[in-house]
Parts: sequence; C-alpha cells; structure tokens
Amino acid sequence: MRILFSLLSGLLFGGGLFISGMTDTSKVQGWLDIFGAWDPTLAFVLGGAIVPMFFAWRLTGGRRPVTAAQFPPQPPVKIDPRLAIGSLLFGAGWGLAGLCPGPAIASLGYGGLFHWVFFAAMLAGMWLTPYILRTVAARQGA
Repeated sequence: MRILFSLLSGLLFGGGLFISGMTDTSKVQGWLDIFGAWDPTLAFVLGGAIVPMFFAWRLTGGRRPVTAAQFPPQPPVKIDPRLAIGSLLFGAGWGLAGLCPGPAIASLGYGGLFHWVFFAAMLAGMWLTPYILRTVAARQGA
C-alpha cells in the first residue's frame, strides 16, 4: 500500500511540475531574472506548495497517516554553516542550470542530453557529499 501511495504521489508531483512548466529551465531562470525578462509564475507554484503544507503541519496533530505509524516530526530550525553553504550551492546550481532534483527527474522523459548530464552530475554530487563532509571534518579536527 505504501509503495502504491508513493508511486501515485510521485506521478502527481511530476505531472504537476510538468504542467506548471517547472521542468522548463528557461521558466525557472526567468523567475530569477528580476532585472530582465522576469517571469513571476514560479511564485504561484511555490505558493501552491507552501500554503497547503503550512496547513497540513497544523492539522495533523493527533491524527495518524494512512501508510505509517506516525507523521514525521517537524524539522528543527537550526541555521548552521553547513545549511547556509548547502543552500548557497543549491541556489547557485538551480540558477545556473534551471533545475533542482524534482524537475530534473521529471524532465528525463523528454529532456535531451542536457537533462541526463545534469541528472548524472546531481547523483555524483549526492554520492560524493558524505565523503567530502568526512574529509572536511577530519581536517578541522586535525
């Protein structure tokens, strides 16, 4: 049952990204181009995700999810250098390429070579991150 809900959620999410145009790299880069050909439509997509999630966190108290024993806890608000640097790298990559992980996966079905290269680089970055963090921590401890 959980796998079925996961599949349906992923299809809904990917379909939403495709229909809203968020798999189009020029759409995302247009959102970031505030002094040029600015395209504000991403604000509506973001609002369409943030507003329902805000209410979902408020309304889940005391309820049980359909496919799990409990809802995941709300993440703590802890801004540290690791979060700040990760956010900067994520934002820089998003701005340069016009893709983040969700749209990158959704765009593989129609995207061309650029999307596959981006996806491969994204996976390599995810795979290398623990090694890089261990190396940095070892050098700071030395």
